[in-house]
Amino acid sequence: MADDEAANPFNNPLFAQFQRAMSAQGPLQWDVARQTALMAATQGMAEHNVDPTRRIAVENLARIVSMRVSEVMGRETVDPSQIEVANRATWVQQTLDAWKPYFNALATAISATSGDQPSADDADDPMLSMLGNVSKIIAPSMLGMSVGNLVGRLAVLTFGQYDLPLPREPHGRFVIVVGNVDAFADEWSIPRDDMAIYALTHELVSHTMFATPHVRAALSKLIAEFAGGFRTDPGSISDGLTRIDVSSGDPMKMLDSLLSDPTVLLGASRSATQDRMAPVLDAAIAAIVGFVDHHVDAVTARILGDAGRIAEAVRRRRVAQSGDRVFVERLLGVDLTTDRVALGQRFVQGVVERAGAAGLAQLIEREGSLPTAAEVAAPGLWLARLETTS
Repeated sequence: MADDEAANPFNNPLFAQFQRAMSAQGPLQWDVARQTALMAATQGMAEHNVDPTRRIAVENLARIVSMRVSEVMGRETVDPSQIEVANRATWVQQTLDAWKPYFNALATAISATSGDQPSADDADDPMLSMLGNVSKIIAPSMLGMSVGNLVGRLAVLTFGQYDLPLPREPHGRFVIVVGNVDAFADEWSIPRDDMAIYALTHELVSHTMFATPHVRAALSKLIAEFAGGFRTDPGSISDGLTRIDVSSGDPMKMLDSLLSDPTVLLGASRSATQDRMAPVLDAAIAAIVGFVDHHVDAVTARILGDAGRIAEAVRRRRVAQSGDRVFVERLLGVDLTTDRVALGQRFVQGVVERAGAAGLAQLIEREGSLPTAAEVAAPGLWLARLETTS
């Protein structure tokens, strides 16, 4: 017995006290997440406020876009006076608050399952036992750093709140990161005001979509349940560490690799429950993205005429699989692949061909209207189900 305790230093009562202190803030340390996110978003430099002239210009464009979105969708949009033309730091603060339920579900799942009894093999392996104890101690801080790193790096490129189709609470806020919008416009030689109109349209259509209580509630529930489906596996910690590229010899690069994928150090493994949920969540995301894109095209055509070049540039950017996007997909189940986006477009086209704009509007007008995996691939099935339940 004495030899076993000596082999595993985490049996020491001192480490038990240290573990309790580290987890005092709960399964995820949000203060750490906030500090890390702001550092990643601003590269540690003071960020200037938005130029007042540009802010006023974008606010004026928002009034035009809001009116056109209301006309096309037949629904009230957010009050244009509530649209905040902001910088990255503001986006970070609001996004951490808005996504807190999803990451809390993830953190709670990891924390709960990390206390499960180890398998016989793990209990007999001192190294796996030690790694399991390390995971328990560092999980709240590491998950906070990882979430903060993710959100901060997304802030460098995001246009607004709905680059990723995740419902937000509180729902009434609306933020556009005009510096990123203008930088993208310059990169693609697009007039800045045209790009701002496109970005505002996408954000307002998405905002209107998620203003529908049943859509927001259903998708939020699916994402939170998926994030809460992870289970800890101490053996996956050692497996994940072996996949980290150490050839560069750059400690900061290796740390960045760890922070970009918390499943490595925390030993979070996808579960069978998540595998069963994935097709349901994928179908909902595909339909929502297709619905939003359809209305964005309709609105921007009224304002800009031909916005096809902008749409193509933005959609290429969306499906680009950066490490940050892969991380979100892995943890929240939001998978915006080219195939899934195309599936959503075909679903919307099929509905419009069969039932027109009124048929498509049922997606936000009828409770329980999010399509199943079979229905998103066969729009006629979706329309038939809604007809039989009307």
